[in-house]
Amino acid sequence: MNCKKSILSAAIVASLSFAAHAQEAAKTTDATDLDTIVVTGIRGSVEKSLDVKREAKSHVDVITAEDIGKMPDKNVADSLQRVPGVTVSSAGANEGGFDENDRVSMRGTNPSLTQTLFNGHNIASGDWFVLNQTGTVGRSVSYTLLPSELVSQVVVHKSSEASLVEGGVAGSVNIITRKPLDFTDNLTTEFSLGGVHSDLPGKTEPQFSGLLNWKNEANNVGVLLQVFSEERSLRRDGQELLGYEQIAAGSPVAVSNPDLAGVWYPGLIGSALFEQTRERKGGLIDIQVKPSDTISLGFNAFVSKQDASNYNRNYLLWPSRFLAQGNGQAPDPGYVVRNNTLVSADFTGVAGTQYGVYDQISRPDSGASSSFLSWDASWAASDKLSFKGQAGLSRGTGKTPTQDVAEWNVGVGSGGGWGLNGVGAADWYIGGDPSSPVADTLGWIFGYQDVKVEDKEDWLQLDGEYFIDNGAMSSLEFGLRYAEHSRESKTATAQGPACKDASGNTVPFNWAPENFNCPAGTQSPFNPANFPTGGYSNYPGDFGSGLGGTFPRDIWFFSPEQLAAYNDRFTNRDPVERNDWVGVYGIREKTTAGYLQLNLEGERWSGNIGVRAVKTEERITNNVFATAATPGAILTSAFGPYLPVVTEHTYNDLLPSANLKFDLNEDIVLRLAASRTMTRPDYSALAGAISLSPPASPGASGSGSGGNPDLKPIVSTNLDASFEWYFAPRALLSASVFYMDLKDYVSYGQVTKEFVTYNSTYPEGFLAPYVLTVPVNSDGKVKGVELAYEQPIGEHFGFNANYTFADAEADGGGDLVGTSKDTYNIGGYFENDRFNARINYTFRSSFYSGLDRATAFYQDDTDVLNASFGFKATEWLNITLDALNLNQPKLKYYALNRDQPRSIYENGRQYYLNFRFKF
Repeated sequence: MNCKKSILSAAIVASLSFAAHAQEAAKTTDATDLDTIVVTGIRGSVEKSLDVKREAKSHVDVITAEDIGKMPDKNVADSLQRVPGVTVSSAGANEGGFDENDRVSMRGTNPSLTQTLFNGHNIASGDWFVLNQTGTVGRSVSYTLLPSELVSQVVVHKSSEASLVEGGVAGSVNIITRKPLDFTDNLTTEFSLGGVHSDLPGKTEPQFSGLLNWKNEANNVGVLLQVFSEERSLRRDGQELLGYEQIAAGSPVAVSNPDLAGVWYPGLIGSALFEQTRERKGGLIDIQVKPSDTISLGFNAFVSKQDASNYNRNYLLWPSRFLAQGNGQAPDPGYVVRNNTLVSADFTGVAGTQYGVYDQISRPDSGASSSFLSWDASWAASDKLSFKGQAGLSRGTGKTPTQDVAEWNVGVGSGGGWGLNGVGAADWYIGGDPSSPVADTLGWIFGYQDVKVEDKEDWLQLDGEYFIDNGAMSSLEFGLRYAEHSRESKTATAQGPACKDASGNTVPFNWAPENFNCPAGTQSPFNPANFPTGGYSNYPGDFGSGLGGTFPRDIWFFSPEQLAAYNDRFTNRDPVERNDWVGVYGIREKTTAGYLQLNLEGERWSGNIGVRAVKTEERITNNVFATAATPGAILTSAFGPYLPVVTEHTYNDLLPSANLKFDLNEDIVLRLAASRTMTRPDYSALAGAISLSPPASPGASGSGSGGNPDLKPIVSTNLDASFEWYFAPRALLSASVFYMDLKDYVSYGQVTKEFVTYNSTYPEGFLAPYVLTVPVNSDGKVKGVELAYEQPIGEHFGFNANYTFADAEADGGGDLVGTSKDTYNIGGYFENDRFNARINYTFRSSFYSGLDRATAFYQDDTDVLNASFGFKATEWLNITLDALNLNQPKLKYYALNRDQPRSIYENGRQYYLNFRFKF
């Protein structure tokens, strides 16, 4: 630690020495704080952005939007993916990607190391997917809640300053909304009417956004109101291979086939159909009042709510059941092992052996929300001294009130097999008829109910600036900030099958294996006579047509309404008896920060140097298994005794920073930066619920994930340098290098714990070992290069491109989560007085996403092609057509190597037609 501090101090001192000598050079114009990438206005905006970039002090990028809805993007992350050094992903964690960008990260790091701010403050967030609500998804914000229509500017800070809110090791993204007094006219009305067509589900839904702004003639009172309402259908065709297991040395299969000892094989291989309706609604209000020339008051409120009901079906071959880590059936002769993986195998049917399982999971009321209220004030006390303050509260929620579930036994005695094709779709089969439920029986009913994870933050901040204007010292900024944050999962009702008497009352099962059924006179969910009625449907006729491979596609399913009626009748959802306390957790965090920042300016140079002191107090509550005799144990759950455990930690961090800019001549700018930054561990990593994937039988091991309350904050020592050459009007060639030395980076490790496990074969339960993936502290390093090029072509055309190389490694040689070695963007545009068009291609190379089901989880190379077309019909009407995912990208994932595919998905294309009015 001392060595790293010395390196940082030396870098800051050296930079300041260079700055002192640079004072003797010729004077340039005053610098601003923004390096802008402007989305609208195209050619004129490009020229303006390069002028602003030329004068910028610190290393930041900015996206701006002049008119509502003019971005060719549907949320803020879509825009950010074109910024050098910024990468995006369409999944919150390891649930697989969708057609809309969800998370943002910077410079080859985990999204949790990039802080998202809203008008300079943190924003509470939520996730709609149940495993992300309770699992280790992190502090990162879900951008699916943030439509692009709200944006005035998005400021991407790549180098730190003492005045910035701490929390982003790699950098921060500050989303700035519009202010009513910034408008030119006293009354402005803007709105957009249109629709979106998603080609895979084949549906078209409405889109609306509107803005009303009023300010008085004196320009000292203003009110802004924005609203949005967007609906969209989503269908994702996929093939999923859920985890890999090894054939144990010494097991019967390994003894009879010695070349299979220690070989990996897929645990489950499935045809996965996911359908969802997303409805995003919300709005923003901003009020500004200036009682005098020296005082300004403001109020800002925002809410975004996303309803995300979804239905997930997965028809699966179950090798972990019939191969059972070498304790089950051996493959037929002719199997193939490659890269220590059983890539091809057939299994002749054996009477009574179950070869498949089929999950139908409907989540009719899943959703997420994010909101805040903030108050701000500024006061110019004198010509030399000014103050500004901010107070607010933010709330976020992720909820899954209901999961209607049926798990069916399929392929009993039928045999099956597979052939893996790298990261492409696998060939696999299972005997029987997947198009009909006639031969299938109920295996189990599972799934958490009443899931609601609440995220909250309250804050108070006071900043000041004293203008020195003495030599190189321009001004001194100072400030204090206090915040309280909490994240809590309060309930986790784990439903199970139940009997019903004639009055509809729940009656307990007789769990004894020899008499596993419902008592006489009651009805059982396992009785085929009680299965859902009203017929069934089948997967769409074109399901999986773009994935390749040969595998079951014409698969039957019950509707969500049928599942709901079945579960309402035959499940036990008692919130006391069925409360699974490992899914209940909480964290409360208090942070106190203060800073000093000296702003500097000389002849041909400018910058700042400062320090931020931060204190973090954590109180973490989770629940662990205990015995009935343990004092304080919770004894009301059917899953066993639990004991609440409270862990408390306090951390103090000192975060110095320096930013310098040098004008080497009229066309060339050099920037240098050094800083120490910190990010607190993910809330769910500290106190996340335990999620389990059970073994099929006693003697085998399950897998799962959980939290670690002893994680330390991640601290990084950062160096940054950039070179910019403005070689012609509206043209730029730039290069940046960066380095991060990460201390206590959060990676993943494994521990083994035992849990009681139930299924239809072992209804009385058995104690099974589970290999849990848990977050652990480690160290690592990231270094890289960013290149950017902007060039006008003729009178109406333009071209832009950027490339980022990132090289990251954890101590010991492991991969860091989120690092893509190569990321690049290529774009072009055309614009005249009537028409405009833009096209952009983005590529991101493979990256490590963490551990899932106790094995590594990588996303393969991915790319996307988007385009936007605009027509100015009148002075008040513009018509736009935006096309997303034109290349129909396939999202591919793999485990230890590319001979171990994990999943492949296709989401189709989306087309947005909008009529934009401005008065």
